[in-house]
Parts: sequence; structure tokens; C-alpha cells
Amino acid sequence: MIRQAKGKTPRRPPKKPSSNQKDPVGVYCRVRPLGAEDKECCIEVISSTTIQLHAPEGFKTNRNGEYKETQYSFKKVFGVSISQIELFEHVAKPLVDDLIRGKNGLLFTYGVTGSGKTFTMTGSPGQGGLLPRSLDMIFKSIGPYQAKRYVFKTDDKNGMEIQNEVDALLERQRRENNMPVPKPTSSRQKLDPEIADMIKPGEAFEGEGVDEDSSYSVFVSYIEIYNNYIYDLLEETQEDAIKPKWNGGGTPVHPNTEFIPPQSKILREDQYHNMYVAGCMEVEVKSAEEAFQVFWKGQKKRKVANTRLNRESSRSHSVLIIKLAQAPLDADGDNILQDKNQVTVSQLCLVDLAGSERTGRTQAEGTRIREAGNINQSLLNLRTCIEILRENQMCGTNRMVPYRDSKVTHLFKNYFDGEGKVRMVVCVNPKADDYEETLLVMRFAEMTQEVEVARPVDRPICGFTPGRRHRNQAFKEELSRKLEERGGPSDRDVPTVISHMVHSLPPLPSCELTDPHDDITLPRLIEALQNRYRIRQMMIDEYNQAANMMKSMLQELDSNLISKDNCIHEQNGKLTEKDKVIQNNKAEIERLEKKTKMQEHKMDILQKTTKIYEDDKRSLQHELETREQRLHREQSDKRRMEQRMHGVVTDTQLKWEKECDRRVNAMQLEMQNKLWVKDEKLKQLKAIVTESKPSSRPDPPPRQTQPKRPSREERLPAKRSASPSPIPTTTPVRPLHRRSRSAGGEKWVDHKPSSSLDLGTMLQPVIPNSIQVSTPSEKALSKCDRYVLTHQEIASDGEIETKLIKGEVIKTRGGGQAVQFTDIETLKQQLTTVPSRKRKSSEGKPANGAPTDGAWTDTETRCSVAMEMRAGSKMGPGYEHHGITKRRKP
Repeated sequence: MIRQAKGKTPRRPPKKPSSNQKDPVGVYCRVRPLGAEDKECCIEVISSTTIQLHAPEGFKTNRNGEYKETQYSFKKVFGVSISQIELFEHVAKPLVDDLIRGKNGLLFTYGVTGSGKTFTMTGSPGQGGLLPRSLDMIFKSIGPYQAKRYVFKTDDKNGMEIQNEVDALLERQRRENNMPVPKPTSSRQKLDPEIADMIKPGEAFEGEGVDEDSSYSVFVSYIEIYNNYIYDLLEETQEDAIKPKWNGGGTPVHPNTEFIPPQSKILREDQYHNMYVAGCMEVEVKSAEEAFQVFWKGQKKRKVANTRLNRESSRSHSVLIIKLAQAPLDADGDNILQDKNQVTVSQLCLVDLAGSERTGRTQAEGTRIREAGNINQSLLNLRTCIEILRENQMCGTNRMVPYRDSKVTHLFKNYFDGEGKVRMVVCVNPKADDYEETLLVMRFAEMTQEVEVARPVDRPICGFTPGRRHRNQAFKEELSRKLEERGGPSDRDVPTVISHMVHSLPPLPSCELTDPHDDITLPRLIEALQNRYRIRQMMIDEYNQAANMMKSMLQELDSNLISKDNCIHEQNGKLTEKDKVIQNNKAEIERLEKKTKMQEHKMDILQKTTKIYEDDKRSLQHELETREQRLHREQSDKRRMEQRMHGVVTDTQLKWEKECDRRVNAMQLEMQNKLWVKDEKLKQLKAIVTESKPSSRPDPPPRQTQPKRPSREERLPAKRSASPSPIPTTTPVRPLHRRSRSAGGEKWVDHKPSSSLDLGTMLQPVIPNSIQVSTPSEKALSKCDRYVLTHQEIASDGEIETKLIKGEVIKTRGGGQAVQFTDIETLKQQLTTVPSRKRKSSEGKPANGAPTDGAWTDTETRCSVAMEMRAGSKMGPGYEHHGITKRRKP
């Protein structure tokens, strides 16, 4: 068994070399008139190329709160008074001229929803837009040179085939027989009234540069990109596929109850790397009315919805593709040259982009939100591609352009990467509500103007002699005229010529035979036929003679044409050499221009870097000057502060010197008082001793009487305490509940200051269940309910007296702990020289109510004052009691 060899995939032909020359994208701006319900306008036309945006009232464009006005420049600005014909003349007419010359073009409208994009592209009755005027100009230009229907035939790979007139006639008959209804003739009376009279008779344009030696044919296809899917609007089943009938369960069904999904088209790339919609219907049209009728048929199927901002808002991007196929005539100028390589196909894409919108303003729901999201996403992808293209061209980078992220950018990829002329019409609405969206549109338009597209190259010149169609037509007219002069036929009407030739021959005699042996009728008939034959031979000879003369003339003309063709070929060779030199020079110029751009870009970067460094230097110098001024100011403040503090120290020193003198005097006076009190006590003690000697039994103690208030002379000066008198505070409030004393016994805080002395006595106060501290704290007080303070001071007899000051720990309203003193116990030590006889406490009191030791009075004062500490405080109690250190007796 012989295995068949697997065929290799044919190599793709190389991509057409694009032109070295580039042109920027032409961006135009059209301002829509302000609506009757709108009051504030935010756009002003400054000149024919500049507009200015004013921030509406209540809108602040920067953080400083100032209103900012911005200006944007375009190739041309069309105000509200510009008509549709003026817009077409400046924007679309050059693209139609290039289409006829065999060059591609792309024109699209861009803007916010409700800004007039569809009106600019389509128009209205009496005010035709760019699309109907482009179709009218095409057919006004190529009308006399159109080929018969089906001579040009499209294939399924974005190519064009050519047929002879016989095959085209058979194809036409076959298609007409297959049509269920005969095609109506195109006339203005049978057009849709919505599209009738789009263009007035006096507003027609004719293209320039039409090649009379070529035949043309126009093909139209119309698609829409809805939710990033491509649909053919000219397909017969489009309405059923996109808008199916819905049953009660919410499922689209056919009459036979089977599900019909939307039939979307896919994008493919042809052999010349051009993108096209596979399976899209391309209709051949022969007049502007027929082409616009086909467009309007698809326009009725386009997705349009009513939103809050636009009554008829486009929910999809629509693309009308106009293909113009042209092929040269043969050498005789009579028939189309049957060579597929000589067919030139150019196309013009007219795109009506859906407007960007904010769902917050349109208040869309459900399907409308999804449509708006897909529209905004596709426009964002278009902006991203334009931005990356601009960066690659200006900075010399090679970032990948994400054309495949959206069907819109993927379809028109060959225009930006290949060659062609691209133009954009930015439609804006001057009302204040669209200010923010209009600002974004202006920035995108400003960025798009900086993108450059390769300039389309001219098609190659055919090798045939120009003017073939005109000479062939002149030859036919001259031949017809000569034949008419000689009584011969003409090509104007073949049946008339044949009948004229028949009538020019001698008439036949009567051919009725009554007898088989008639010798008169037959000779007459033979003679008439011989005469007619002789005349026919004479006409043939004349025709051959004229044909020979014409052939000799044609041969002479051919020899002249051949010599001229040789001369032209020589000139073309020279031109080719010159073109090569020019192309090399252009390549060198482009390389130098690119190098210059790179150097300029580097210079810009260096200038920006220098500017940044200069700004930093200025800021640092300013900061240095500021810090130097601050340092000088601080030094002066320091000197003033030193002078002030020197004065304060001097004043304080003088004050403390005076205070020390005062305290020394007060201490001397206090010591004198103490000595006087001791002397008085000794005197009283001496008197008691002397009185008790005579009697062996002591007398009962005298009755206590109310001490007499001493006079002014008997009053002793009050003893001043060494420590400052405590400031009385408000008595803390007892809480409603306190700790029970029966629960585990009472817990004490034993506060013994670090200055207390060990007297070495036999009896020592023992406090069970206590916490010994040298400085009370809030933590210790919170764990106990009783408090005792050990205080030592010098008694009146010079001995050290120990006092136990007891109190209760209570909680305060502020969340802290407070101590309220309730009792004082006194521990006293006496020497053996002092009499051991017990005496009442009243005996030790000075007579006449003299004041006792000031320290006792001071301690009582202290005991009557509560000490308070707040929660979380680390400080000790408000007042600490310090004992006076006394030398221990040997």
C-alpha cells in the first residue's frame, strides 16, 4: 500500500512593504448646538482650529479650588453653524479621492453619548451626512466606467476574481432565476421616505484622478459590533438570529421549539495580512440610491435603545465597508483584462462608534448596563492601543499593541500597522452636564493627533497605452459614421442596420409559379439574385478594402506606439533608478530623522532632569536659608533667655536670702519659746515635788476647771511647724458597700517611713495580717481595708514619742483609694531619773491653759485630714511624716 504524501502548507506571501512616509491621524472637532433645555455652555470656539473648555459653575478642576480653562487644538474645528456639505468637503472628500486612486481609508466618529455622531455620519432628509455623500460622490465619479454586474466576483478570502462578459451574463441570469421576487428598479420614488432626498441635486461632488482606461465595481458590506461580537446586518437571517422570539420560560425558541443562538462572525487575516470578517455578505451595487437602500436595510436592524440621555442611543459600533474593485482594459480598450494580478481593490470604512456613557447618569439596568460596560471597555481598549502606538513612535520603544483585546481595534489593525489614511471626527456636546466626559474625549483626541500612519503608495502604472477607451470609442464612432455615409450599417442599432442593408439590395420579382414549365418567372428570379449577389460582392470588396486600409493605419499606429512604448520603457528604467536613489535618500533621511527624534527625546529627558535638579537645588537653598534664619533667631532667643534667667536667678537668690533670714529668726523665736515652756514645766514640777514631801499620801487630784484664757501678755507666741501645714481637702464619700470585716479578718497597711528610728524597747506594736510599706501606693491600699502610720517626734521633755495614727481605707468616686483617720495611739519612753509615780494626764498640762508642744497640735491637725490617691497613680500620699533623728543614749 502506497501512502499518499502529505502536502505542505503553501508559504504565505510576504507583507506588502509600507511607505516610508507617514502622516499623522487627522482629528477634527464638531460642536453640536446647545439644546433648548440646557442653559449653561462649557465649550467656546476660539478659532478655526482651537476650542476652549470652561469648567461649569460649581465644578472645581484642581485642589486649590480655582476654576481652570483648557484649550485644545485640532486640524479643523466645525462650529454649530457649519453645514453637512462643508464638513464632507473637508473630512470625507479626500478619502473618497484616495479610494478611487486605489488607496485605503478609515473614518470614524467618536464622542460622548448624545453628541451627534450618528447625525454626522448618516444625517437626515435634506441634510445627508458623510456616508450618503461619500456613496454619491463615488458613483458620480465612476458612473460611465462601471463594469457589468458579476464581472467582478468576491471570493471567501477577501480577494477579488474577474470573469468575462459571457460568464458574467450566465451568472446574472442564474441569480435572477433563483430570486423568488424580481428585483425592483432603483428609483427615487421607490426609496424609503426616511432616506429620500438626502442629497440635493446641486450638492454633488465628482472625484479627481479617475482612470478612464479601467472598469470599476462597488461592493458594500455592513456589520455591527455588539457586546464585542460581530454580526452581519445584511444577512437575511439576521433578524431571527439576533432578536429571537421568547417563550414564557424566557428561552428563545423557533417555531419548531429549537434554540437559536446569535450567529456571530469571526475575524480572519488574508494573504496580505489584512483583517476581514469571514462569511460577511458583500452586495454589488450600481448606483448611490441602491447602495444607500442596502445600508438602510441594515440600519433598521442595528441595536438602538432609549436611555435617559438619548432617545435613540446606539448600543453597538457600526461599520460600513465600501470596496472599490478596478481592473484595466485590454490593449484594444474594449474588454477588461482577464488577469487577476491586475485587479486593484481599495476600501473605505465608515465607522459610527457608540458613545461612552456613565451608568450613574443614564440610570441603566439589566441589559443596558451590560451594553454600556462593553461599549466603554472597547473604547478603553482603543485608547490603550493609540497610547501605546504613540509611545512606540515617539520614544522608539517596541511594546506590543493589544489589538486583540477588542474586536474594534482588531478589525482596523492593518490601518495603524499597515498603510492608509485615518481620520477621526470628535463630536462634543457643549452642555455643562457632559463636561467631565468631554474633558476625557479631548485628552484622547489630543493624544490621537500625535500618532502617525504610513502614507499609502500609488498603484503601479499599467504597461498599456493611456487613452485606450477613448480611442476605441472614437474608432467605433468613426466607423459607424463612414458606414452611414456609404449606406452601410452602424453599431448603434444592429437590427436597424440589417434591415437597411436588406432594403438597399434590388427588390426580388414576383416568384409565383403557376406552371412547372414556366420559362419567364425563373429567369427573372435568377437574374435578380445574380444582381443582388454582384452588389453583395461589391460591398464585400469595399469593406475589405476599407478594412485593409484601417489595418494598415492600425499597423502604422502600432509601430508608432511600439517606438513610443520603447521610449517610455527607457524613461521608466531611468525613473526606476531615480526612484531607487530617492528611496535610499528617503531611508537615510528617515534614519536621520529617527536619530534626531531620539536625540531630541534624550535632550528633553536631560532638560527635565536638569530642571528637577535645579528645583531641588532651589528648594534646598531655600530650606538652608530658612534654617539659618531659624538658627539666628534661636540664638538671639537663647541670649535673651540667658539674660532673663540670669535676672531671675539673681532675684531668686535675693528672695531666698531674705527667706532664710526670716526662717532663722523664726527658728530662734521658736527655740526661745520651747525653752520658756520647759522652764515653766520644770517650775511646775518643782512646785509639785515640794508640796508632796510633807504629806505621805497624795491628795486627790484637783478638780478640773475650765482653763482661764490668758491675757495678751501671758500668751506665748504660737510655735511654727517645720513642715508646711496641710491643705484641708473635702472629706471623701463613703461607698454604699464596704468590705466585711468578718470575712477573713481585717488587712492592714503598715506604713513605716524610712526615717523611723529603732528605740530598742521591749514592747513593740505587732499588727497581724499586714503589708509593710515605706511609701503607700494605690495597689497596696486596694488590697487592705485598714491603715496605720508610725510617726515619731520629740516630746516636751526632750524624749522621742511614737504615735500610731490609724484609719480606714475607703473608695472614692474618682476610682481611687482614700484614708480617713479615726484614732491615735501614743507610745512614750521615760528615763529612770524621772519619778515613776503615775499622774494624771491633766497634771502634765501647763497652768492657765498654756499651749502645749506645737508638734502634738500639728499631728492632731494632720490626723483630721484625709489622704487621697487616684487610681493608677504611682505617687505616695499627699503628706509624709518624718521623725527628727536623735542620737541614741549610751
